[in-house]
Amino acid sequence: MTDPALLGPWVRRFLLEYLVSERNLAINTQRSYRDMLVLLLPFAARHHAKSVDRLAVVDLSPELVRQFLTDLEHSRHCSGATRNQRLGALHALARFVGERSPEHVEWCAQIRLIPFKKTPLATVTYLEKSEMDALLAAPDRNTAQGRRDYALLLFLYNSGARASEAAALRIADVDWYAQCVKILGKGNKQRSCPLWAVSMAQLRLMAAQRAAEEHLFLNRNRQPITRFGIHTLIERCAAKAHTTAPSLATKRVSPHVVRHTTATHLLRAGVDINTVRAWLGHVSLTTTNIYAETDLETKARALATCAPAEQANPSKHWRDQPELMAFLHGL
Repeated sequence: MTDPALLGPWVRRFLLEYLVSERNLAINTQRSYRDMLVLLLPFAARHHAKSVDRLAVVDLSPELVRQFLTDLEHSRHCSGATRNQRLGALHALARFVGERSPEHVEWCAQIRLIPFKKTPLATVTYLEKSEMDALLAAPDRNTAQGRRDYALLLFLYNSGARASEAAALRIADVDWYAQCVKILGKGNKQRSCPLWAVSMAQLRLMAAQRAAEEHLFLNRNRQPITRFGIHTLIERCAAKAHTTAPSLATKRVSPHVVRHTTATHLLRAGVDINTVRAWLGHVSLTTTNIYAETDLETKARALATCAPAEQANPSKHWRDQPELMAFLHGL
């Protein structure tokens, strides 16, 4: 019988039973939780001078967890946001154990009392229309790789898809008649996005003479492109686009920046915020509101609609009205 005091069996159940079977979390979320444990368990084993397999649940004391979080920031140079992400995963593990093991309820409470660190809100980076046009013009469309790069960039800008969503896209996900695409997002939630005619034309070139179950975007080795490959592709195109859009040199362009750009340009075009939320696959409208808060052009346009009309003949200043006091005394 498995010893309930040992940490190992709980970790296995947490990763396989809770994250996959009960929560059905996205694969990237599962990997994030796994990565936290890959860092935490050896740290705890070194601290207690025992093997990872012999660690007990209570060995992950609040003091040790705080030391681990500090080590993440100082030794690994992680940001406050990354620290909070690791702590959130640990809170989830503690809650999982506490709900199933009464003897660990107190330990669970102590771990979950470790607070998140307050961090400044990250500034949303997006591209102006001229910068996005320069990025789209960067690939050499006379080559097969350049045509692939252009089609992928155009798809990301059109759909606002995440890098992982574009990498997982299959030919069968494109509706060639309705001119839209089905995207499987976080939490296995599916959404549909309309596509421009030019996007459809480029995707047809990518899908030509290939089976419906194949991945749409391939790398140079004719294997499905990865999200890391998409990151590299965009960085390469952004570096090339600096010559025509020098302002790109001050921005770190990534697939998520292109996603931010899609949201910002949709808002500027007058698309309502709830439609943008559905377009990007956000669960909460609060997440989408950040684009409305950071786009100065939309704010300026909204401010102009409620600006007061200028007065043709401004009234005299109160100091220029010597009869005012007499008027007040006469009331």
